[in-house]
Amino acid sequence: MPAAGRALCTSDGAAQPGVLLERFINADCADCWRDPLTPQAATGTLAIDWVVPGRKGQDAPLSAVAAVEAVERLSTLGRAVPDGSAAVSGRREGFGLPLRLAQGAAFNDYVGASIELKAPGTTPWQAWLLLVEHLPAGTEGSPVARNLVRNVFRPDWDKPAGRAPKRLAETRAMQIHDGARAERLRLVAVLQDARGRIRAISRTECP
Repeated sequence: MPAAGRALCTSDGAAQPGVLLERFINADCADCWRDPLTPQAATGTLAIDWVVPGRKGQDAPLSAVAAVEAVERLSTLGRAVPDGSAAVSGRREGFGLPLRLAQGAAFNDYVGASIELKAPGTTPWQAWLLLVEHLPAGTEGSPVARNLVRNVFRPDWDKPAGRAPKRLAETRAMQIHDGARAERLRLVAVLQDARGRIRAISRTECP
């Protein structure tokens, strides 16, 4: 069981990054994790890391941290599963919509998570709520710090309402998978409109 996490962590007061860098690694490629040419996050960029299930299944070197949702994310970005690694950058449009995140303390292998968008209008939204583990550079030989995706939730916000609601909100428990350290966990959310444009990139910070 992970140790108890910190008190409530939120996105309140955290500046939204202007660019999202998504790095994908095939679970079959252990060397890709240690690749010295791994793209680094520039100033104003948030990097997140996905491990994609490989052809070797559970025998793949990185299968323990692979996320099946990584395949869906690649499809959303119009990309195929890489044989090794791939990186995709997207720039946020506008000033960033008020997408609020909150993250509770870890308890019994779960973290309470909430996501809220105020004044969403009737636009269909694609939201990705990610539980990531921040790993310092040098972890398992990685040349860069990583925000490894550990769990994924997709709010059902893609159906436009007849009347604009005051807010869209979801609260749920997200499982902490084996091997993740609770004190390193954070929430990241990416909000895209019907045209696939990034309209918000939010993340929690802990006191």
